Amino acid sequence: MFLLKPSSLGAGNSVVVLLALFLLLATGCASVPMANLEEDASRKEFSAPEEGKAGLYIYRNSHFGAAVKKNIYVNQKFIGQTAPMVYHYIELDAGEHIVSTESEFGNNDILLKADSGVNYFVKTFIKMGLIVAGADLKQVDEEEGKRGVLASNLAR
Repeated sequence: MFLLKPSSLGAGNSVVVLLALFLLLATGCASVPMANLEEDASRKEFSAPEEGKAGLYIYRNSHFGAAVKKNIYVNQKFIGQTAPMVYHYIELDAGEHIVSTESEFGNNDILLKADSGVNYFVKTFIKMGLIVAGADLKQVDEEEGKRGVLASNLAR
């Protein structure tokens, strides 16, 4: 490891060094426990959930903020953590549910109105924060959701 004296850096060079350090930290890759390949393949068939239930795919299909993991919750119950190119699947009772993810100053929530026999898709994404990376989520249509899930791998 080497150290640079502040006097050896011009203003422009110090910005470059700070940017390089930021990129180095941001390119590490977060990981979460993963399901086996058979279960992943089965979930990617997008079969209808069991009677009286709705399927929920929560995915993050981006490498932006690769070193960052964020908790996700449904009705305040911990589901797992997001990571680049990872998705979670759960079945819910039909009705209204709150889907949440951690952000910089608390959780971001969306209300999901789930019908029996239907699969729903919620995209999570990392966004810049003032102090730490934030996260947000949005419900997407089936076509966009399937593309995002197909590009990702199932977490346990």
